[in-house]
Amino acid sequence: MNREYHKWHSPALCREMELLVFGSGGQRLLVFPSRKARFYEYEDHGMVHSLCKPLEEGKLQLICVDGIDEESLYCFDTTPDQRIERHLQYERYILEEVLPFSAKMNPHTPLTAHGCSLGAYHAVAMAMRHPQHFQRALAFSGRYDLTLHTAHYHSLFHGFYSDTLRDLVPNHFVPLITDRKRLKALRDMRFTFVIGDEDPFYENNLDLSRALAAKKIRHELHAWCGNAHRFRYWRQMIRIYL
Repeated sequence: MNREYHKWHSPALCREMELLVFGSGGQRLLVFPSRKARFYEYEDHGMVHSLCKPLEEGKLQLICVDGIDEESLYCFDTTPDQRIERHLQYERYILEEVLPFSAKMNPHTPLTAHGCSLGAYHAVAMAMRHPQHFQRALAFSGRYDLTLHTAHYHSLFHGFYSDTLRDLVPNHFVPLITDRKRLKALRDMRFTFVIGDEDPFYENNLDLSRALAAKKIRHELHAWCGNAHRFRYWRQMIRIYL
């Protein structure tokens, strides 16, 4: 199986960023790590191994990017506005650096945004905010409202709210979408959500599903028994839903 390590200084983030590429062709899967995790997480937890057959057959290519959650969404030593701005810089890194890099390496192939846990948020928010770049989003055990407090998960913004934050939160911005061009682009995509029926964010997923249905945006929501918020479940999910 082809495995490549890449590293460059990111103009968007003003720091070096790393990523791993697996496979040499086929559809592309842009993989975001879970909360505060790194670009090698997907490999370390056996997710790459779960996809070895399509990777070896040239039917799939993974682009496993690094995360900067500790500098952005989870950097509680800075103000909410600063955290949001750093997150938007990360978004620019993905859009302006990673996607062109990937397209040059493997041109004219469909692109799916994918992640588990907070990585699912990154994948879904990125795809919904910039649907022109993606054919699909595949999300496992995600939270799509960063302001929500549920179980032992707290709001990431503790009462702070702004228009910019609203536009980063799928549960908040999807019901407000009226632009016909954007709606058409979203309706041309495919969204797949998988979550355990005892996961603290199960209701959050249901709410997003209802919002997507109201906008006639094609999607699937699959509920697994129990919490299902672990890699041993995600390894099974990726084989089924990819």
